[in-house]
Amino acid sequence: MTSSDQTATRAGGRHGRPWRAAGAAVVVLLAMVGAGMIGASFRTVPPPQPPQPLAQAGTADPIPTSAALPGPSYGTGPMTADQASADDTALPDPDLAPAALPRSAPTAIAIPRIGVHAEIMSLGLNADGTVQVPPLEQAMKAGWYSRGASPGEVGNAVIVGHVDSAKIGPAVFYSLGSLKPGDTISVAREDRSTATFTVNEVKSYPKTAFPTELVYGPSNRPSLRVVTCGGQFDQNSRSYLNNVIAFATMTQ
Repeated sequence: MTSSDQTATRAGGRHGRPWRAAGAAVVVLLAMVGAGMIGASFRTVPPPQPPQPLAQAGTADPIPTSAALPGPSYGTGPMTADQASADDTALPDPDLAPAALPRSAPTAIAIPRIGVHAEIMSLGLNADGTVQVPPLEQAMKAGWYSRGASPGEVGNAVIVGHVDSAKIGPAVFYSLGSLKPGDTISVAREDRSTATFTVNEVKSYPKTAFPTELVYGPSNRPSLRVVTCGGQFDQNSRSYLNNVIAFATMTQ
């Protein structure tokens, strides 16, 4: 990728360090960089702080050691207590939970509460093992981590996106932190079906304590995690200090 912003290389944004895939039990070190950091070239003053969620998380599970990257079936298995707390609130009666959908790549995401209507591109890994993010010139698009579950499939589907850009200002998930429990997220899929999710909670985590297990770990139901950056902007590293994550469960 050609860019005048030398900080926007490898993982595609305003990071201190790149995301690295690390393992079967969870594995992508989002804690290392997060999603949604965009070019800060020529920026001499900090950008306006994006909306932040009310819930501020303190610590999270330690980053796992490296292991083999999971395949398409990734995301199945028993839930941890923390996983259950992130997903159960959307379904007061488990018997009403919709049936999981077969695997199908997502094509677009809509979040009415914050005015998001964006195309989704499929992302994988870079040659060095870091997780891809949408290119800077497409900061209004979201990206689906295609080595995990697809939205609607059993497991945690992960969609990432930029928070802002020095060139265009607010990007696709700039207002993610203003979502509230009960808000809906709809994901259109290649098979022409739509998976609709209800937000359970939105939290902000320090990048040094990214909740890898909750985002990339196992789940026994169709769940969604939408990830971007947030918190204070560190002018020295040209990076936001936190990740904002919306946790949601399929309800339709």
